[in-house]
Amino acid sequence: MRLRGPGHRSVARWGTGVLASALVATFVVLAGPPAEHTARVAPSAGTTYLCAGYAPCIKAGYSDSGYGAVNGKMYWNMYSGHNCTNYVAYRMIKAGGPATRPWSGGGNASEWGKFLSSMTDQVPNVGAVAWWGRYSNGSGSAGHVAYVERVVSATEIIISEDSWGGTFHWRSITKSSGRWPTGFIHIVDKKVGATARPVVSGTPKVGVALKTTAGSWSGSPTGYAYQWLADGAAISGATATSYTPTAAVLGKKISVRVTASKKGATSGVQDSVATAAVAEGAFAQRAAPVVTGTLLLDNVVTATAGAWAPSPSTTVWRWFANGVRIPDNTTPRLPLTAALVGKRISVKVVAKQAGYANMVSPGYDVGQVLAGVIQPTTPAAVTGRPALGQVLTVTPATLTPTGTTVGYQWVRDGVPIPGATGTTYRLTAADVGRRVTAEMTATRPQYLPFHVMLPASTPVTSPAIFRLKTRSERGRAIVRVRVLAAGVSPVPGQVLIKVGRWSQTVKLDAKGVARVVVALPKGAKAVRVRYLGSTVVPVARTTGSVTVR
Repeated sequence: MRLRGPGHRSVARWGTGVLASALVATFVVLAGPPAEHTARVAPSAGTTYLCAGYAPCIKAGYSDSGYGAVNGKMYWNMYSGHNCTNYVAYRMIKAGGPATRPWSGGGNASEWGKFLSSMTDQVPNVGAVAWWGRYSNGSGSAGHVAYVERVVSATEIIISEDSWGGTFHWRSITKSSGRWPTGFIHIVDKKVGATARPVVSGTPKVGVALKTTAGSWSGSPTGYAYQWLADGAAISGATATSYTPTAAVLGKKISVRVTASKKGATSGVQDSVATAAVAEGAFAQRAAPVVTGTLLLDNVVTATAGAWAPSPSTTVWRWFANGVRIPDNTTPRLPLTAALVGKRISVKVVAKQAGYANMVSPGYDVGQVLAGVIQPTTPAAVTGRPALGQVLTVTPATLTPTGTTVGYQWVRDGVPIPGATGTTYRLTAADVGRRVTAEMTATRPQYLPFHVMLPASTPVTSPAIFRLKTRSERGRAIVRVRVLAAGVSPVPGQVLIKVGRWSQTVKLDAKGVARVVVALPKGAKAVRVRYLGSTVVPVARTTGSVTVR
C-alpha cells in the first residue's frame, strides 16, 4: 500500500520485505495477502482473510463501496490505485467526511493517528479508521490504515482495506492475534451510546414478572436486544422485555443488559441497576378443596387439592378431628375409624414448590363422622280420601336402629303447611286442587338422619253446591243453575240440564252459571241437573220442577 501523499518518495508495503534485517522474522509471519480469488484465505498470524479482490469480494458478499470503479482518482491527495490511505480517504469522504485532508502534513498512514490524536482512542466503532503506527503490531515503517466494517466484540473486528502493491480484501482481526490496531480514529464513524440506563420495574420475587425499559440512547438506534442477568451472569432464554424469576435465581440480584443497534453504527451496550436479591414467591389459592364421600364409620373421604397459582409441585393434606391434627396422614384420603365417630372433621391443604414459600390453606369444615344410617324396614304411608274436610293420616314406618326421634311436616304442593306437624291433617279449602302429603324425618345422635317425602295424593277435591232456580213464562220453561265449590272460583266445566224429556249440555260461564229457555207444552215438568265434573270438583246431581203455563 502507498503510505505517503504525492511528493513523498519512500513507500512501504503491508507484509513486504523492505524492512531492516532485524524485522525479517516479523515480515515472514506477515506474508502478503493471497492472490485474487473467492475462496476463503487461510489465516495469517491470528488474522483471517475473508475475500481478496474487488470483484471476488463483491461476489462473495463483501462490498468495496464502489472504490474499485474509481480507484484511479486521488482522495485527500493520496496516491491512487491499490493504496490503503487512498481507499480509507475515499470511505471517509463517502461517509460524509471532509473532501480534503483534515490535517496539514505528511500523508503516510503512520502519521494519521498523530495528526488526529484528538479523535483517536482504543474503542473500535463501525466506520472508524483502524490505524497502525510505524512498526506497530506487524505494520511497516509507514504504518497502515483500514476501514472498520464490523465490531464483533471488544476483542474482534472485521476490516476492509487496500494495499500498495497488493489488492483489496476483507479480514477479521482478534485482539490476541498480535495484529490489533494501534488505535481507532473517529472521523465520521457512528455509534449508539447510552444516555440513561434501562430501568427494571416490578418486585424481585419468584413467579412475579419484571419489566424493563430500553433506556435512553444517542445515535437514534433502530433496534434493541435484551439479556437478563442473575448476579451478572446471563440467564438462558431470558431475552424479552420482561422476565419472571424462577427458583434457579432465588437469592440473586437481577439486572438487564440492553444492546441498542443501528445499521452502519456501532451498537451500544448498557446494564440496568441490579434489583434486590430475588425473594421466595407466594402461592395464590384460586379454589377451595372439594371433599367427597359420606361421613360414616368405615367409609373413606377424599379431598382435592383445590386450585393454586402457580400449580404446586408438591401438595400435602392435614386432617383434623375436633380441631386436633390427625397424625401420620398427609394424603388426600381419610379412613373414618371408630375413634372419629362423633367428631367434626376438617382439612387444610399445603402447597409446596422450589422457590416458593410453603402456603397452608384455611381449614375447611367437612362435617361430623356418624356411626351409621337410619333405615326403614317397613315404609310409612299417607291414608285417607283427598277431599275437602277429610282427614289424612300418616302410617309410621318401622325404623332401625330403634330409639329414633320421628317428626312430620305436612306439605301442600311441596310447601310446608304452617303448624301441620302431627300424624293427621284435616283438608281445608286452601288445599283444594293441590296435592297434599307429609315429610317424615327420623334422627338419632351420631347417625345420619332419615328423610322421606311420602307419595303425594291426587289433587284435593271439593263437592259441588247447586243453586237451582226455575220459572215459566208464556209457554216456556226457564232454568238457571249455578255451581259452587269451596276453594274453587269459579267452578269450571259443563252441566247437563233436563226439563221433562228435553235435555241440553251447557258450559258454565265465568260465574259458574248455566241458563236455558225452552218452549214446552203446558203442565208440570221435572227438572234434573247433572254437573259433569272437573279435576277438583266431582260429578254431582240436583233436581227440581217447573210448571209451564
